[in-house]
Amino acid sequence: MRISFHGAANTVTGSCYLIETVCCRFIIDCGLFQGRRTDKEQNEHDFKFLVSEIDFMILTHSHIDHSGRIPLLYKRGYRNPIYATKATAQLCELMLPDSGYIQESEVEWKNRKRERAGQPILEPLYTTNDALLSLSLFEKRMYDEIIKINENVRIRFNDAGHILGSSIVEIWITENDKETKIVFSGDLGTKNTAIIRDPTVIKSADYLILESTYGNRLHPSEDQRIRQLCDTINNTMDKGGNIIIPSFAVGRTQEMIYYLNKHKDEFSDVYGKIMNLPVFIDSPLATSATEVFRRNLDIFDDEAREYIRNGDNPLDFPGLKFTKTADESRALNRMEGSKIIISASGMCDAGRIKHHLKHNLWRSESTIVFVGYQAVGTLGRYILEGAKTVKIFGEEIEVKADIVKIDGFSGHADKTGLMDWVEGFEKIPKQIFLVHGEQEAIEDFSTELKEKFNANVIIPSLYEAFNIDATEVTKDIESEMEREISFLSDKIRDTISVVDHEYRLMLSNVNKRADDTLNADEKLKMYKQLMELEEKIINLMT
Repeated sequence: MRISFHGAANTVTGSCYLIETVCCRFIIDCGLFQGRRTDKEQNEHDFKFLVSEIDFMILTHSHIDHSGRIPLLYKRGYRNPIYATKATAQLCELMLPDSGYIQESEVEWKNRKRERAGQPILEPLYTTNDALLSLSLFEKRMYDEIIKINENVRIRFNDAGHILGSSIVEIWITENDKETKIVFSGDLGTKNTAIIRDPTVIKSADYLILESTYGNRLHPSEDQRIRQLCDTINNTMDKGGNIIIPSFAVGRTQEMIYYLNKHKDEFSDVYGKIMNLPVFIDSPLATSATEVFRRNLDIFDDEAREYIRNGDNPLDFPGLKFTKTADESRALNRMEGSKIIISASGMCDAGRIKHHLKHNLWRSESTIVFVGYQAVGTLGRYILEGAKTVKIFGEEIEVKADIVKIDGFSGHADKTGLMDWVEGFEKIPKQIFLVHGEQEAIEDFSTELKEKFNANVIIPSLYEAFNIDATEVTKDIESEMEREISFLSDKIRDTISVVDHEYRLMLSNVNKRADDTLNADEKLKMYKQLMELEEKIINLMT
C-alpha cells in the first residue's frame, strides 16, 4: 500500500492523508490550512489526488483544521461515505455550515474591494449550501465498534481525549494475504482533561501516524493554571477592565465553562468578588456546540458524570450568559463594569472575537487571555508574540492591553503525555510518522522518541509518499518527482497571479493618469516598478 501526506506535514493545519491499497483508496481527514497567507493559499489549490477515485473517508474529529475542506471535497464531486463518531458528526453539522458562511463573508468583503479596483470577482472556496449538502455523506459510528468497510479493510474509533467525539483510528488492511495495522493518533488530548475521557491506550500497531503539536513543551498543573486564571481575573477587575478569552467554539469554550464551575468554591474562598463577575459566551457556534455536549453525556469522563449524578450541570453556573444575536454581541462592548467574554475563533482570525479585540486591545486596563494553540501567521499569534499594533477590519489598533498565555488548557497532550501514550504500546511500531507539528517541536519530539524507544521516525514533507507493507517502509521515489512537479506548478501559478495583479494595478494607475499629470518623481517611480515587474517575469521564464 501507499500513504501520502496532503496536509499537517511540518505544520499544524490542513490534516489530510491518503492511503492507496490494492482494493481501494481512502483519506483520513480533510482539513483547512490556516495561519500564514501561503498556508491558506493551499486551500485554493487542487487536491493532489483524483476525488473521483476516493472510495471513503475517515474523520478523526470535527475541528476545522481536520474537517474544513469536506465541503470542498463535496463541491469537487465526492459522494462516498464519511465515517466518524456520532458526536463528531453532530458537531460538523454546526461547524461546516459556519465555515461555509465565513468563506462567503470573507469573499464578499474582498470582492467589494476588487470591484472598486476593477479586478475580477472571486468565488468562495465553498458555500454554506455546499457544507449542508456534504453532511448527507456522514456515517455515524460508536467508539469501540469494529467497522468492516470491505473485505480488506476494517477500522475502529477509540477515544482520543481531545474534544467531544475525537478519535484515535485503528485500521487493519489485508493485502496479499498479509494484514497490516496502521494507527492514526488524530489529535491526542491530555489525561484528566475537563469533561473528556483520557486517550485510549492502544496496544499494537505496525505503523503509527502521530501528532506532535506540543512535542517539545510541558503543560503546567491544573492548580497552577487555575491560580494563574484567578490572578489574571482579579488583577483585571481591580483595573476596571474586561477579560477577553479567544476560545475555540468546540472544546476549549466548554472546558473553560467547566473549570469556572468546578472551581467556583475555590474562587469564592480566595476571590469572592470573582463569582459575581458576569461571564458571556459570545459565539453562536459555541452556544450550539455546548448543546451538543449536553446531548452526549454518555461519553463524558467519570468526574463530569459524577457532577451530573449530584444534580450539578457541569456546563452551567450562575452568572453564565449565552449571547445569540449580533446586537447582543455589540451591546457587550457598551456595558459598563468588568466582565469575562469568551468568544470564537480561538486563533482570532474570524468571528466575533475580532470585534471584542478591536474594542479592548487598546485599553490598558483590559486583558487578553490565550488558552489555546495559536498557529503561525494568525492574528492571535501576532498578538501573543508582542505585536505593538495589529490591523482589524482595516483599522490599525494599538496593543495596550495585558496579554496573558495560560498553558495547559490546550486540548493537545504535551511531550510527557505523548511519550506516555506511546509507551502504552506493547511493542513500539516498526515506523512512526510524525505530523501536526511545527518544525522545532516535531524535530525535538523525534529525538525524544529515538532516544527513549529506539524508534524509527520519519518526518514527512507535504505530498511526500511512502510504500508500506507488513514488514517495511520505502520512500516512493516516483512520488518525489510528482511532488517537485506539483511544487513548481504551484509556485509558477502563484507567481503568475502576483505578476498579473501588479500589472493590472499598474495599468489602472497609468489609465487614471492618462492626462499626463505625472510629475518627474512619479514617472521615475513607475519606471522602476515596471523594471521590477519585468525582472519578475524574466525570472519566472528562466
